[in-house]
Amino acid sequence: MFAKITDVTTGVFTSLMDNETGADAILVCLSEAELRQDIVLGLPQLDQALERMRAKGLFTGASGELEALPTHGLLPYAYVLVAGLGPAASRDTLRAAAVFAARKALALQFERLALKLPSGFDSRSAASALTEGLLLGTYRIAAYRKNEPARAELRQAVLLTEAAADAALLEGAIAAAEAVAEGTNYARDLTNLPGNKLIPASIAEEAVRLAQHYGFACEVLDEHEIAARGMGGLTAVGTGSVNPPRMITLQYKGDPDSADVLGLVGKGVTFDTGGISMKKPDGMEEMISDMGGAATLLGALHVVGQLKPKVNLVVVIPAAENMTSGSAYRPGDIVTMLSGHSVEVLNTDAEGRIILADGLTYAKQLGANRLIDVATLTGAILICFADVATGAVTNDDEFLKPLLQAASAAGEKVWQLPNYPEYRAMLKSDVADIKNATSSDRWAGAITAGLFIGYFAEETPWIHLDTGGTAWLWSAKGIEPKGATGVMVRTLAAYLCGDELN
Repeated sequence: MFAKITDVTTGVFTSLMDNETGADAILVCLSEAELRQDIVLGLPQLDQALERMRAKGLFTGASGELEALPTHGLLPYAYVLVAGLGPAASRDTLRAAAVFAARKALALQFERLALKLPSGFDSRSAASALTEGLLLGTYRIAAYRKNEPARAELRQAVLLTEAAADAALLEGAIAAAEAVAEGTNYARDLTNLPGNKLIPASIAEEAVRLAQHYGFACEVLDEHEIAARGMGGLTAVGTGSVNPPRMITLQYKGDPDSADVLGLVGKGVTFDTGGISMKKPDGMEEMISDMGGAATLLGALHVVGQLKPKVNLVVVIPAAENMTSGSAYRPGDIVTMLSGHSVEVLNTDAEGRIILADGLTYAKQLGANRLIDVATLTGAILICFADVATGAVTNDDEFLKPLLQAASAAGEKVWQLPNYPEYRAMLKSDVADIKNATSSDRWAGAITAGLFIGYFAEETPWIHLDTGGTAWLWSAKGIEPKGATGVMVRTLAAYLCGDELN
């Protein structure tokens, strides 16, 4: 399963009067200062239309603004799309401009779009941002209607540079950006699948297909092997469902001379009812997204498979369906984990941290000496950040710093939460090594949930990323679509493949 992407090529821009590509429209990105110039597009009628919109406050050049100007035959394009870049162009504003341009192109049923690279901006960086945004903007959720009408497709985009020598040099930047956007859209596809179309066994099958496509080593443990190896956390969470759990691992050795191995662990709860601690029915359909962490890692591996960075990875996906039944685990149960530690279960809806704990231990057994877990872990993170930012918890601030830098470069918001001993003390149990919930999840719920996972990292440098607010949106917001966002694929791609993306 790979999301369909737009074909992106390069060309040379001479003037708006030329359209050798046969594009239906051309995107021109403008800063606020450029919009205020006397000559903007070079055609009086269009410049006057822009000035009227600016005077009325309809188009000010702010980032996120986009207008489609019909040319009425004055140009060889049917439309000029003008996008605002704010006070100055940046990767983020260029990416956003391309996202909105792609959406407008689909709405107007364009098949071919030209994009003029802005002047005064590094051409490789601009090409990368525009390509990434364009492909992200063409994403749409799969539909299952009996008579689904044919959808318009943006089949070709051409990036136009004023310097003829630049066109051939942009191919590498375009290819890398395509990989990142495709990986993000792939994660979105997986996360948007209904629960009856993605169970633990089928996410394992998807991982196997991805591994075979790129030559990764892959191992899938079924419920019997999971139990035999002592993975009590994953076993407990999976016992309530007729769809048994899977422990999935993929390995990539991009730097065989190095002993450094990064372990990536992704929450793969393919549907979460809350178990015996049942969730409210309103909005429970969103719980198809509770495997968003697993999808993020598979999306990141899609990028790694194409760009082949010089890193060693162990990717672990504990996959389960958290259902309620006569065989489901209960509040009050004591569960013995793969690490040998015991967990007092106070809330069966705090299941993600339990399976991730076994995932972290298994990643360490497979040689990981640094750990990052990604999970739609808590609703409490929404109280902290709404649906704007991903929360991070770590036991090693220096380890976290480059990941935060990668998130900034990727245009994704990540904010560090504190790791104080008082929070760890809130997880102490009277009858086990640790409990899986506190007396009130409204008190530091996102922090204590992350620190439960960190308990099993022990002394290994570890980062937890809680995407409970950012992996799924009820409506489109900014450059992110309705439904699954594929959040953290771009951040991990920048973190793992920085040299290949620059």
